[in-house]
Amino acid sequence: MSSTQVFPAHYIDGQWTVAQSPATLPVHDSSTEAIMATVPAGTAAEADLAVLAARRAFEGWSALPVETRAAYLDKIALGIKARTEDLALAIAREVGMPLKMARSVQVGGPAWHWANFAKVARGFEWEKRVGNSVVVREPVGVVGCITPWNFPLSQITLKIAPALVAGCTVVLKPSEIAPVNAMILAEIIHEAGLPPGVFNLVNGLGPVVGEVLATHPKVDMLSFTGSTRAGKRVSELASQTVKRVTLELGGKSASVILADANFEAAVKGTVSACMLNSGQTCSAHTRLLVPASRYEEVKALAKAAISKFNIGPSLDEGSRLGPLVSAAQRDRVLGLIRKGISEGAEVIAGGAEPPAMQTGYFVQPTVLGIRPGDTLAQEEIFGPVLVVLTYRDEDEAVEIANDTIYGLGGAVWSESDEHAVKVARRIRTGQIDINGGPFNGSAPFGGYKQSGNGRENGIYGFEEFLEFKAMQFKPQPAKAAN
Repeated sequence: MSSTQVFPAHYIDGQWTVAQSPATLPVHDSSTEAIMATVPAGTAAEADLAVLAARRAFEGWSALPVETRAAYLDKIALGIKARTEDLALAIAREVGMPLKMARSVQVGGPAWHWANFAKVARGFEWEKRVGNSVVVREPVGVVGCITPWNFPLSQITLKIAPALVAGCTVVLKPSEIAPVNAMILAEIIHEAGLPPGVFNLVNGLGPVVGEVLATHPKVDMLSFTGSTRAGKRVSELASQTVKRVTLELGGKSASVILADANFEAAVKGTVSACMLNSGQTCSAHTRLLVPASRYEEVKALAKAAISKFNIGPSLDEGSRLGPLVSAAQRDRVLGLIRKGISEGAEVIAGGAEPPAMQTGYFVQPTVLGIRPGDTLAQEEIFGPVLVVLTYRDEDEAVEIANDTIYGLGGAVWSESDEHAVKVARRIRTGQIDINGGPFNGSAPFGGYKQSGNGRENGIYGFEEFLEFKAMQFKPQPAKAAN
């Protein structure tokens, strides 16, 4: 594990293209802090070359039968499955998710999505008669994709798979923090034999490569996942060429336990939803809302649930909670924990003291009791930190749940689904888990308010990459009766 893997090239116009600049970007193993790989620091000129290649390829690719494009996606899905171990190992080391979980979540999920988008396209109604018009769906064009580091292969997949099968061509800028999985995917796509220029990958920094994609006049759409701050910058830049923009941004999701719920199951489920990927999940349930009269009971349940999360390196079989992705992320999370404590937060479990690990970007799984006006009730932490807030009645619970700039995920727990749904309908967020309902890869994923716009997953994510065209026909005169 001590050797450093060197990637010297970008993938442009169907071939590996040696980087123009000698500058490289280091990729760190989050458990050991060692440099595990380097990728080229792409230039604006290389991003431009990739966009022009995608533009040249668009007409031919979009004209192919849907079945042909779908068959390519099926080949890529099989390629991902064949390289599950390579991909899972890369992501476990880059991001910090324990290897066993990385196999199923970080790789198994994307493989399923590639095949599912092929299925969606095959069954899609591409044109429809509406009065004297035929309404057809057509690909939006060249798509720039900027993806994050927390679920890197998943976020890449949810953009480029539906874009490709819709008939678009793409330029991908993966996260510079976790790009190795993207390079492996590029190898898989190359082996699948897509025509040159249909898929392009340029590594680099957001202010260099990302801003070219956001501003380039030959990019028709930008699909971005990342922080709300960066999403605002992307939107501002893209507005100058009136691109279509989809944004999947931050979250501060509330898990609301109603008075009639099974508290043990609800607290355990919320802690698990918060700690997934060491809390580095935009839709993580990071605010636990409980009746004030049950606060002491919830504290004990949360402390017991947290104790089950064994901390350790991502490649250790016994680890349930790995490190954070980087030193900067660790330091930011520890700083926010300290901020919460300075504002009067009660430490229920964990805290700002780093665990006794010799290397790695580790943070203790932490539970804090806070008030609605506190910083940690509003700011996305993006680490293994759950905050507990109390409410007097259901109206106040809904008010607290809605009292953030975000609206991405959430949960409601009750003795009955009907009661939970009644409250869930009042919460302004893109998805709500009812009594522990599991994630559904075919349901729309995305948020309200400053959590972004647009949706991913299934037919909803697929349609984001399509335009409407209406063709009007002159009505035919009615035939005379005999």
